[in-house]
Amino acid sequence: MYGGTISADVPKRFFSHTLTQVLTHKPVLRVSDAVRMQREWSFAKTHPLLTTLYRRLFAILCPEELLGHFQEVLETHEVNWRHVLSCVSTLVICLPEAQRLVKDWVARLLARAFESCDLDSMVTAFLVARQAALEGPSVFPSYPEWFQASFGNTRAFHSGSKKTLVFLFKFLSDLVPFEAPRYLQAHILHPPLVPSKYRSLLMDYIALAKTRLADLKVSMENMGLYEDPSSARDIIEPDSQAQQDVEKAITVFEHTGKIPVAVMEASVFRRPYYVSHFLPALLTPRVLPRTPDSRAALIESLRRADKIPPSLYSTYCQACSTAGEKKPESAAPGRTAAAGCVEEPLGLLAAALREFRAAVTDPAQGDVLSAHLALVSERLSSVLGPGEEDSSLGLPRVQLSLRAPHLEQREQEVADLLLTSFCQNLMVASSFTPADRQGPWAARFVTTVCGRRLLPVMLTRLCQLLRHQGPSLNASHVLGLAALVVHLSESGSALPDVHVAVPAPAESLPVPEFFGSLLPLGTAETSLFCLKFCTAAISYSLCKSPSASQDTWYSCLSPALLKKFQFILFRLFPEAREPPSQEDAAGLPWRLLCLPAADWQRAALCLWKQRTFQELLKEKEVHLTYRDWLRLELEIQPELDFLSDMERWDFQQWAIREHFLPAPSAAGGCDGELRTACSVLVDVLIDFRHSLRSYNCSENSDLVLGSCTGNRDIFSRLQEMTADLEQGPAASRSCSPSQGHFLFRVFRTRLRALAGGWDVAARLQRQRELLVYKWILLGLPPSIVVGSPQAKQPAAPDCTEFFWLANSELRNFCSHGSALTHDITVHFFRGLFSACSQSRNPALTADLILSACQTECPIVLTSALLWWPRLEPDLRGRWRSCFQGPLPRELQRLGEAWQFGRSCLSAGSACPPPGPAWLSAAALHFAIQQAGKSSIRSEREKLDCQREELLLVLFFFSLTGLLSSHLTPHSSHQPASLLLCGPRAVDSLEALDICAEILGCLEKRKVSWLVLFELTEAEGGLGPVLLRLAPDPYIRLLPLAFYSLLSYFDEDALLREDAFLHVAVDMYLKLIGLFVAGETSAVSAPAARSQDLQGQGDPVGLITKARHFLLQSIPRCPQKSFSNMAELLATSGDCDPELSAALLSRQQVVPDADLYQEPQLF
Repeated sequence: MYGGTISADVPKRFFSHTLTQVLTHKPVLRVSDAVRMQREWSFAKTHPLLTTLYRRLFAILCPEELLGHFQEVLETHEVNWRHVLSCVSTLVICLPEAQRLVKDWVARLLARAFESCDLDSMVTAFLVARQAALEGPSVFPSYPEWFQASFGNTRAFHSGSKKTLVFLFKFLSDLVPFEAPRYLQAHILHPPLVPSKYRSLLMDYIALAKTRLADLKVSMENMGLYEDPSSARDIIEPDSQAQQDVEKAITVFEHTGKIPVAVMEASVFRRPYYVSHFLPALLTPRVLPRTPDSRAALIESLRRADKIPPSLYSTYCQACSTAGEKKPESAAPGRTAAAGCVEEPLGLLAAALREFRAAVTDPAQGDVLSAHLALVSERLSSVLGPGEEDSSLGLPRVQLSLRAPHLEQREQEVADLLLTSFCQNLMVASSFTPADRQGPWAARFVTTVCGRRLLPVMLTRLCQLLRHQGPSLNASHVLGLAALVVHLSESGSALPDVHVAVPAPAESLPVPEFFGSLLPLGTAETSLFCLKFCTAAISYSLCKSPSASQDTWYSCLSPALLKKFQFILFRLFPEAREPPSQEDAAGLPWRLLCLPAADWQRAALCLWKQRTFQELLKEKEVHLTYRDWLRLELEIQPELDFLSDMERWDFQQWAIREHFLPAPSAAGGCDGELRTACSVLVDVLIDFRHSLRSYNCSENSDLVLGSCTGNRDIFSRLQEMTADLEQGPAASRSCSPSQGHFLFRVFRTRLRALAGGWDVAARLQRQRELLVYKWILLGLPPSIVVGSPQAKQPAAPDCTEFFWLANSELRNFCSHGSALTHDITVHFFRGLFSACSQSRNPALTADLILSACQTECPIVLTSALLWWPRLEPDLRGRWRSCFQGPLPRELQRLGEAWQFGRSCLSAGSACPPPGPAWLSAAALHFAIQQAGKSSIRSEREKLDCQREELLLVLFFFSLTGLLSSHLTPHSSHQPASLLLCGPRAVDSLEALDICAEILGCLEKRKVSWLVLFELTEAEGGLGPVLLRLAPDPYIRLLPLAFYSLLSYFDEDALLREDAFLHVAVDMYLKLIGLFVAGETSAVSAPAARSQDLQGQGDPVGLITKARHFLLQSIPRCPQKSFSNMAELLATSGDCDPELSAALLSRQQVVPDADLYQEPQLF
């Protein structure tokens, strides 16, 4: 009405005048009063009428104008400091955009103060900074952090000259009589940076501050570990503070798994408080729980770190052992009193949250929301007790257990109160306005209640609700928690990573990815909950910021969440398997979800058809790929799936054959290549078998492959696709030598990525990987192992890739000494029959394959000999039924070798050994293992009649048997099936006796056996075959076997051999190397039933005996024994300097020894 006659700046002048009157009303308080009393003038403690007046005055003035007016009033008037500082608190709380301006204003005040030594500007800067710090770190840095940032570096305001230094310390000294103890403590703990020549100024101030603290009966040594010097709370007694420090330290330890940094620093730099107050509070006697809790784990960690005096720990243990016998009578009342103390702050917090909910309905009143949130923050601090919210002390990461997340009762009550409030607020706000017009209440609420101090608690409670209780949540809970997750994910870059603690290699996840991992899919219930949660989260994110960029949406929604939504839609809705048409574009379903009877499935389909969402899915990072689909499908438990067996088969056929197989690789597909689809499936399947999700085990059970609970149907799809490849045209089935079969190509790629070496961790990792390979290989057609006959007959099928796997990996990790396991052996011969069935000449094909095994993979043949009693009936029956004829010659040779081994240990004449010699030796070795040492002693004459090469190889096999008895301790409880037709476990003493018997035969025949300890891959000798018949760990441990037989050596005969000393020294040096590397630790000590065998299984005792033997033998060895000794000692002679010196000195005098030998005249 009067708009045309009143100037626009008149209201501003009126509001500015009114603000001036408020700030200058009754200026009776001096600066000293403000310094002493400003803790009581925070926003939460200011009268609501005054804060309401401030907010009304702020309505028309922008923050820049307000601060400019502040500056003008402070420079030209006497002010009421209570009104000024409470107005500053209201300003930073109700106008978040003013927070940065206040920081800049304080910085300008300090610059002016030091430029001209202006005391008024200095006073104003300190009072404003302290006042803003009272409102928490989300508004302004804590006072210690601000003080250190302003004065703790070389570019600080006071570092210009001595004049500015004197000005600073005079100002701080003048404040000392009026300072609260917490500010004095902050100045002492975070002192200004001072050049060394002016150090006296700082020391004088510290002495003055400590004197004042002593007058106030406040000790620096008794300051709590987690006290906030800028807190408005009074100093409490050291014992009470120590109890709060202990609770805080336990909480930090729970979430990080490490001793808190504050505790470690206190144990060194604040030892009086640590020893006199903190440790007694931590080591309060109690009845110890059966399963160690967080307090017990922290105590044990401190003890191991030598941070608890032994006497104090011993007293604590004794007191705990008697704590259960006598309980203090006051225990129960104490607990009741404590519960009462907690109940009142919780009630105040609930009341503050209810008041906040009333303000949520009006998004225009942003200042009112901020005021209520400040009150919530104050009440929250009262519930949690004193502690630092300082961002500089924030957790580097949050640690929790996915399997069993745990919270204390008080923490869970606070978390439930906050989460319930957020869900209710969201439902109230959504009933009035859409998400994009609700204002910033949700983001501010999350920032306030999910600070670094509460973040571990909130994440743990969200883990409990989403991962373990999701299907039981009602609709409002799902909507509220989904919105909360969106807002937390927005702040993901500013939040610490979440370290998921599981009994497996753990991983750190950013907060958005952590939320994506909390949504299980295994059952129908959890899948439907996941669909609801993903629908709510995606809809809320798109609805609250409809005009935001895609990068903004990606920051709110993790790729895992978006991919799970696509996955469930494909499974649940056949109509979602077709691309949505442009004409069928739908709106965002958030309003549909907020209705009392929401149709979640309709909302999910509506979201799927939404154009904005489809644009979002075009980004490569969030598009569901074939590999992603496999990982998620493997989590499904078929018996609890919402799809029937037929529906699941139909869905998987569509997903693989129609959706991902023809899709381009750039879109996550397979480019139409069935081999690519199989390769990716194998790779994902192996990863899944290694992952914790594939195991259904308790904390005390073993992780075994048999406990896999994943979707077994996926492996059936692999079998179907592999069969399609195997049964296709020859050109399709064959691969170029450079490519190889898809299965072995995956194996090679993964094995190359594994760590090498023979340490325990690397061996276990490789063995675990190979067990999964074997499981996959045995489940696929055996034709993969042998391959198909070549087009040009009579060429043998190509077994190169299986030979590589057997020689390089299965031989070392999936074998019984010199033979593969039964299942792999049977699978190979089934593949052999498969190849024969496709050949025009089956017998020739079988002979060619087995002949190739003799030169390229001999362990296949020794495996057949070991399992022959179980293998032969099946082979004979299959061949007779398929090919109507006798067994091929090479299969007959295996039978003859097995018969030879049995006949050598039975009454009657021995059968002639078939060639090659190592095959007959292997058969004889397995027969001896089965029969025991008594058989070899009774039939030793038959051994004496065998060929030298056969005996030599038999001795090698007996050495591997000796090492196997050390590495696999003997057990008398063996299954009957193994005792009848499998390897019999032999203890170390029996294996040693068998070696000794065979060694005696060799020495009797004067056969040199030292060549077995110098095996190489050079052609023409036994090396290429024998090195492929024993696991590499056995070859490495041959020095142990060599010196285990020391007492059975014929020393006189050995010393006459030129090669003996070289071999003996080489074995000794390698034995020391094995011991130093820790590779002899796996060797079990044999039963010491004979005095002659004492120390045989003890590596240290064996090394001692070997050393003594060598030092005695060196003077007795002939001249030629020292020919290449210098080269041998050059590599590892420093292992034993005394032995090296003895060898080198003997080598130097050897040439002159010929002068003293008798001449041979005739």
